[in-house]
Formats: sequence, structure tokens, C-alpha cells
Amino acid sequence: MSRFEEKTFNCEKELTLSVIGGKWKMIILWHLGKEGTKRFSELKSLIPGITQRMLVNQLRELEEDMIVKRKVYPVVPPKVEYSLTVEGESLMPILDSMYEWGKNYMANVIPNLDENKSSSNQ
Repeated sequence: MSRFEEKTFNCEKELTLSVIGGKWKMIILWHLGKEGTKRFSELKSLIPGITQRMLVNQLRELEEDMIVKRKVYPVVPPKVEYSLTVEGESLMPILDSMYEWGKNYMANVIPNLDENKSSSNQ
């Protein structure tokens, strides 16, 4: 059963945010999209602050949504790699745009917000 089976979305943007939303999914997607296939331990070390349980849950949801693929190698100890599917790769231009927007916002708007706060407190 899909996570989306019982949900109703008012628009496609809402569905997109449901797939990539959350604290960690975009960071996971960013690393897989920019750096390629990663093992679980590599992803864990690239994302400070994420717990092992949360990384497992986020990867499972992304796999269920067909954004990330998981490849298990029949070796001991087990070797598992994660990479983006074609659908996952199609998200990269969106993530690139979000990155650029955030960088611009941080450079141009946040300093003005801080300025306005300090001038209104005087």
C-alpha cells in the first residue's frame, strides 16, 4: 500500500512537497544527486545530526516513493548502496533552484531583516 493511497492532494505542488518534505529528505537527495551512489554509513557521516533510525525511515520512504533505489549485494557483511532513480534525478533541477533561491535569500534578505529588527528596537 502506498503512503499516498489515503491522502488527497489539492494540487501537484502539495504532492511534490509531500515526497521531498521533511528535515532530511532534501539533504539525502542532494548528496545522492551531486555525489552519486552512497552506502548507508557514508550517508550517515555526511549528514550530522541525523539518527540511524531516522535515516533508515527517510530512505525507506524515498524508496517506496520510487525516488531512491536500494541495491543489496549478496556478500558478508551485507553491502547496501543507495542511488537516485530516474524520478529522483528529475528532482535535481528543483533542488538546484531551491539552493540558489536560499543562497540569494540569505545574502540579500536576511541581512535586511536583521537591520530592520535592530533599527525598530532603538
